[in-house]
Amino acid sequence: MVATARKQDPTASPPSTASEKVVVLSLKRSSMPRLRRIANAAAVNILPPICVLVIVLLVWQVLCSGAGATLPPPSRVWEDSYDLIVSPFFNNGSQDIGLGWRVLISLQRVAYGFGFAAVIGVLIGAVIGQSVWVMRGFDPIFQILRTVPPLAWLPLSLAAFQNSNPSAIFVIFITSIWPVIINTAVGVRNIPQDYRNVAKVLRLNQLEFFWKIMLPSAAPYIFTGLRIGVGLSWLAIVAAEMLTGGVGIGFFIWDAWNSSHLSDIIVALAYIGVVGFALDKLVAAVGSAVTRGSATG
Repeated sequence: MVATARKQDPTASPPSTASEKVVVLSLKRSSMPRLRRIANAAAVNILPPICVLVIVLLVWQVLCSGAGATLPPPSRVWEDSYDLIVSPFFNNGSQDIGLGWRVLISLQRVAYGFGFAAVIGVLIGAVIGQSVWVMRGFDPIFQILRTVPPLAWLPLSLAAFQNSNPSAIFVIFITSIWPVIINTAVGVRNIPQDYRNVAKVLRLNQLEFFWKIMLPSAAPYIFTGLRIGVGLSWLAIVAAEMLTGGVGIGFFIWDAWNSSHLSDIIVALAYIGVVGFALDKLVAAVGSAVTRGSATG
């Protein structure tokens, strides 16, 4: 018997190759909507600020390019402060360091002051929020103290600590603690009664009630207070460093003013604004993760 060989179509694809093509096509089709959503989100969130920034720079350039202008235009700022803009982390010793290092030094002070304010403020707010009468008694005092400007605390802190660094940290602490206390107390007061009843049924002690009931329920209020507090901390450290000296971003602005370097001041203000915006978004992101999106964003 003679075996006859089957003729195979050279254009026909093996079954495995065809299935792989189907999988690749399906992956491409499924990834396209996701990429489109990312592109749309980027266009919605990034393009408008960029357009506004370009318009502001153009208007600024036109208004400050005249002979009688008292402020430098963006082009002059770029020329005068080129090193500060493109090299934020240079270090030539003593006070000749980049703005990046100065911002990190200021952030270190903010971390200490705001960290203490966050921990102590949450604890005090949780205790005060347990009683409506205690909250009514302390609330007017907190409302009065939170309106005191940060620099008003500086002479007392200098007299108490006799050193500029702990004095600046204390100013940050005393400025940022009030919104944390107030918002935490309000959040604790708004815990649903059903949650308290469940805690009684489960016979939770005070520590268990704090971790399992109080903190999760009051978290949106707590992180709202933390967002306000971190913004006040950044404002306070810049103001305090102008008077206490050192190598922080606040003292750099004051020193640049005394040296009539207006371009350096404008660059430093840009750094301050970007860092403050980043701090706010960081606390908001942590709050959103902890509360699963129920905190204010």
